[in-house]
Amino acid sequence: MLQSRQERRGNQPCQYPVSTYPLEVREEGISIEYPSVCIKETLSGKGGIVDLWYYFHEQIDDAALLAAQEALMTLDEHARYRSYHFEHDRRMFVATRALVRTVLSRYAAVAPSEWRFLPGKYGKPRVAHPDVAPPIYFNLANTLGLVVCALSVAHESIGVDVERIDRKTEILDLADRYFSHSEVRALRALPSSERLRRFVAIWTLKESYIKARGLGLTQPLDQFSFLLDQEEIGVAFDESMADDATRWRFALLDSAPHHMIAVGADTGGLALSLRTAHIVPLLGNGLQG
Repeated sequence: MLQSRQERRGNQPCQYPVSTYPLEVREEGISIEYPSVCIKETLSGKGGIVDLWYYFHEQIDDAALLAAQEALMTLDEHARYRSYHFEHDRRMFVATRALVRTVLSRYAAVAPSEWRFLPGKYGKPRVAHPDVAPPIYFNLANTLGLVVCALSVAHESIGVDVERIDRKTEILDLADRYFSHSEVRALRALPSSERLRRFVAIWTLKESYIKARGLGLTQPLDQFSFLLDQEEIGVAFDESMADDATRWRFALLDSAPHHMIAVGADTGGLALSLRTAHIVPLLGNGLQG
């Protein structure tokens, strides 16, 4: 359910990699390390490259560091921050804003506080100011404990989602409501002990696709199906969607024990070259590892 072994081995080591520690990813019980982010390569615009930055924000309890991250936000962002009732929601919002701002500033000579964003028609954010060359495309996702940012210069249509694996939910009821018939059949055929992980995998992949398209929930989730019982993740679209499955590439990162991350990109059919980096915004040089 991850990017294929062949594609991972095809990623060449970066001459100037970002320091990182490996995102704990497992495939058939084997720990997998994705290549580190290489900003120079990403900015070259080489097709297939998508960078995934991740921040385990609940591990940080440095009051001064958290205050500095909060200070990066605009007045509008501060207003949204104050609108959240629960402290964990406020912490997650600040972490998400600090992540995207500090990550973008690694690819362009712009101070983290200077970035301005605008939502698309269905809420997908984009850089509104300043204009930078080459343009940088990104997508964000967050959940309890983890915020992530997928970024590319080569591909505008990218999406990312992250979910908790240990959440309690009526998975079969939700699958019947939102998944395609083939996905529901495959889910019900699994032993009960394996259903939650498969459900979260499908859900995060679907979210990564609709976020990449920028369509929000206007796109019915049962009109496309993910094919997971094969070496590479596949997708099949209903005719009504008028999309080309051969253009899309996906990666699924099973980050034990709590999180699953899905990344989707319209690469035009190029192999997905996913790189990863862990960051603690504003801590030292911004990186942990």
